[in-house]
Amino acid sequence: MIDNMHLPLLLHELTMPASRDVESTLAVMDEDEFRAFYERTSRPLWSYLSRITGDPHQADDALQEAYYRFYRAGAKHENEAHRRNSLFQIATNLVRDAARRAKHHTDVPLESDDESPADVPVSTAPLPEQQAAIRTDLSRAMGKLEPMQREMLWLAYAQGASHEEIADILGLKTVSIRTMLLRARRKLAGMLTAGPKLGSHEARR
Repeated sequence: MIDNMHLPLLLHELTMPASRDVESTLAVMDEDEFRAFYERTSRPLWSYLSRITGDPHQADDALQEAYYRFYRAGAKHENEAHRRNSLFQIATNLVRDAARRAKHHTDVPLESDDESPADVPVSTAPLPEQQAAIRTDLSRAMGKLEPMQREMLWLAYAQGASHEEIADILGLKTVSIRTMLLRARRKLAGMLTAGPKLGSHEARR
C-alpha cells in the first residue's frame, strides 16, 4: 500500500537536475505544491489502480510511475479537477500499456482490500463473514469485466467521478458514458446474480 515513505524517494528523483524538462515543470508546480497534491491524491489513485489491476504490487509501481510522468510532463492545468483527471489518465494509460505487453496473461480475480469503500449497497448490515463473501464475490465479478468497464465503474461509484471526468480520464466521449456505465453495471449485476450457479456448474464439469 502507498505510504509517505515513497514520497521522499520520488521527490529526490524528480528534483535532480537532469534536463530542461524538469526545470520547466518546476515553474508549473514546485516541490511543496507537488507534495500537497501527492498527499491529496495518492490514496484514491492507489485504490483505483489496485482495483483495476487486481495486484497491489503492480498498483504501487504504476502509482509511482504515474506521478513521475505527471511531474515531468510539466503541463499547466485549469484547476484541481483538471490536474487530478490528468493524473488518473496517465495512470490508466500505464495500466493499459502493461496489459498490452502481457497479453498472454488471462484476467484474474481482483483481490479485495480492507481499505476499499463499500461496493455493494445492502438493506441490512451483514455479519463480518457475509461482508467478506460479498467483497470476494464482487472482486471475482469485477475481474471478469472488460478492463474499461472496471475502470469506469470504479471511477463512477468509488471515486464519485462525473461523466465528464470519466470521459476525460478514459479518453471517451461524454455522451457515451451513461450508456456504457449502464451496460457495465448490468453485466456486473448479472454475474453477481449468476455467480453461485455458475460456480456450481463449473465445479460439476
